[in-house]
Amino acid sequence: MADKNISDEMKARVLTAALPYIQKYYGKTVVVKYGGNAMINPELKKAVMSDIILLSLVGIKIVLVHGGGPEISGMLNKLGIESRFVNGLRYTDKDTAEIVQMVLSGKTNKDLVSLIEVCGGKAVGLCGIDGAMIKAEKLDDGFDYGYVGEIIGIDPKPIKKVLEENYIPVIATVGIDTEGQVYNINADTAAAEIASALNAENIITLTDIPGLLRDVNDTDSLISEIHVDEIEELIERKIISGGMIPKVRSLEKAVRDGVNKAVMIDGRIPHSILIEMFSDEGIGTLMSK
Repeated sequence: MADKNISDEMKARVLTAALPYIQKYYGKTVVVKYGGNAMINPELKKAVMSDIILLSLVGIKIVLVHGGGPEISGMLNKLGIESRFVNGLRYTDKDTAEIVQMVLSGKTNKDLVSLIEVCGGKAVGLCGIDGAMIKAEKLDDGFDYGYVGEIIGIDPKPIKKVLEENYIPVIATVGIDTEGQVYNINADTAAAEIASALNAENIITLTDIPGLLRDVNDTDSLISEIHVDEIEELIERKIISGGMIPKVRSLEKAVRDGVNKAVMIDGRIPHSILIEMFSDEGIGTLMSK
């Protein structure tokens, strides 16, 4: 139902103001990495889905990539399996790998597809196993993570086929090796690799913070823009630390691989995707060359 508090004249002005940005992105690919509170809160979920449906309807090729950590933890808890983490990554034994595949590729993925359809969009659910889209091997950095995978290649053809038919691809981040073994893949890493493989114009990561902060205890210390060459110094100074490092590293790789723009935004703000894309100021932290 339309908002009766907004006049027809105001609606017209908003649409006119958005036109240059629609023209800028028309026909281009934008990858959205979906996670955090925006994936849990029902109202925020609807806001995100309405944003990506709108972008798709005006001719922007939207690719939605998601994880599902809370859903996986919830299912493991129901089955009496302990969640364990190594260096911030979920330790994934054989039983956990099966549950990851079931939850991400089954319930979470199809719930999002269903929500997009209910909100008036058209979506197709995919996972990295489909068409061997996300090729992976066991992550080996000296620690044992079980069946946690490292991406060795992305085949974008299944995604492009879905986009050609004007559907929104919704991608669950599990991967597969040459022997058919399924691996749990970090969603931030997968989104960045997918964006690179699609030569995307933009990758947007939804987080539970305003963006990259100089002081994690001060939300007013937002860094609105960083260049990839500044990242090492920011890590050394502990401004980028902990779980923020893999997020930033994934965006860095996407930019270095040719993605024009990488942005980390606050997914707790309704319609933050539209605010980012349809304004000069944007929102969150922009990473560029």
